Amino acid sequence: MSDIELIDSHCHLIFENFEKDLEDVVLRLRSKGVKKLVHACCELTEIPKLKKIAHEFNEIYYSVGLHPLEAKKWELSSKSLLKISAQEDRRVVAIGELGLDFFKNENKNQQIDALIPQMDLAYELDLPVIIHCRDAANQMIEICNKLTKEGRCPKGVLHCWTGTPKEMMQFLDLGFYISFSGIVTFPKAHEIHDCAKIVPNDKYLIETDAPFLAPVPHRGKRNEPAFVENVANFMANLRSTDLMTIAKESSKNAEDLFKFDLLS
Repeated sequence: MSDIELIDSHCHLIFENFEKDLEDVVLRLRSKGVKKLVHACCELTEIPKLKKIAHEFNEIYYSVGLHPLEAKKWELSSKSLLKISAQEDRRVVAIGELGLDFFKNENKNQQIDALIPQMDLAYELDLPVIIHCRDAANQMIEICNKLTKEGRCPKGVLHCWTGTPKEMMQFLDLGFYISFSGIVTFPKAHEIHDCAKIVPNDKYLIETDAPFLAPVPHRGKRNEPAFVENVANFMANLRSTDLMTIAKESSKNAEDLFKFDLLS
């Protein structure tokens, strides 16, 4: 067992490619010192499965929400269904993953129509949001600025950060955390490296986004929470520190944001 304690702040384990060996995946993450993980929700139909595995494995907490690429599935009843799901299970620690994704997608208004009610719900329930933002930083910042001025912007995290240092600073100014995934280990991800070097000690998380984006040296393989150690190691190198420091800082930040201990 590892003497390092890590938190994978964002992953997906209910996909088909984990069905046959989920217990082995959990054993491996335990062997790497992963004490907690947040399983992100992409659509409402996933919630029963998420609830089931969160109660099977002590490490697993989860969010409830609708991914922007699923925005067409948002209905009038969706917000109330999410509210019930969040309130009935203490393992729910966030709303999301929500956000905007304008990469190859033209349904901007549809995405915004699904985003705003979820942001409102998170503020209402005092839960953080897990934000997916791809090719949409300016629009997301504009929406969050407006909500902040109205005094109803929830706290939260920009997951799987792929933006510029300038964009990161704008989200930090709004009070958000920044989460780094396996992308930070990619040799050509220069702007993300720059972000990882300058993000404040108390404002970053680490994640795998499993099964996607496996970090070096696992690129091309199915990603899994045990590999969050590789993300932490690379962050340590970028920030001229050690694995223990990254583990402690990122875990404290995740605890501060998701408030797991209040749920035990």
